[in-house]
Amino acid sequence: MRQQTPSIASVKTCFLTLQRRIVGELERLDGAGRFAGEDLATDGGGLSRPRVLEDGERIEKAAAHFTHSVGSALPPAASERRPELGGRRFEAVAVSCIVHARNPYVPAAHMNLRFFSVDASSVDADPPAWHFGGGFDLTPFYPFEEDVIEWHRGARAACDRHGDWYAELKANCDAYFFLPHRGESRGVGGIFFDDWTRGGFGPSLAFVESVGRQFLAGYVPIFERRAPLPWGDREERFMLIRRGRYAEFNLAVDRGTRYGLQSGRRVESVLASLPPRVRWAYDHHPLPGSPEAALTERFLRARDWLQPVDKSGD
Repeated sequence: MRQQTPSIASVKTCFLTLQRRIVGELERLDGAGRFAGEDLATDGGGLSRPRVLEDGERIEKAAAHFTHSVGSALPPAASERRPELGGRRFEAVAVSCIVHARNPYVPAAHMNLRFFSVDASSVDADPPAWHFGGGFDLTPFYPFEEDVIEWHRGARAACDRHGDWYAELKANCDAYFFLPHRGESRGVGGIFFDDWTRGGFGPSLAFVESVGRQFLAGYVPIFERRAPLPWGDREERFMLIRRGRYAEFNLAVDRGTRYGLQSGRRVESVLASLPPRVRWAYDHHPLPGSPEAALTERFLRARDWLQPVDKSGD
């Protein structure tokens, strides 16, 4: 079967469509807030479309960004697994989303999809000098096990439409979204992939589109269930402490942040995923047996979230 030629235009159309859907759906969930942004031409014919919602009724901050970058030298953060492509001309297209809700019972959610195409005309490009990457993950503060199971069932469904990849991509997510200096997971995971070329360009793009659709399909019901729950100062204080761990990951671990800074993207756009408010409490430890302690005791560790569902015969 003839392989479909990689097309930047096809990826741009897909990612711009997804960005518009995310913006519209998050504005609906908030009920009052609206995304602000601008369209910025970048060097080499690229485009940056940052979109940020701040101080909404239900969403304290959300970012939904699209970027098309054209560069003369692939940054180290994007070539560390294939150093032979480092320093070569490239094009990259990405769409990303982060949601920080007001209610501590609503998890933070993150999604990122990206495509790289590198000029490899003078190197042996096997595997191909293009690839997709990305995934999504969930970071609750007061988790509900049924929400986490539902999130992972959706992640598995997104994979099952195209291949038997869920277990592999879940393990990738568990390994990546981990704070080594804390010895704990950032959240309850999801799926994560990189250097993705399986089946060629067409099937790879179809899989990435499925992941993008599932992000909203998985997050919106959780948001709608938990946003009406009442909370107080105790819950908000704990949420801010846990948001500090989120900021630590983005600044100390995340490859996407490093890539954005190394590639010369606007700092405002690169750091837009950071929470608007955080708190660092010295040597903070929740009381044993408390709802706050349950987060680290039961949820912030790699676990087969679908096992309870599978054992019941569902």
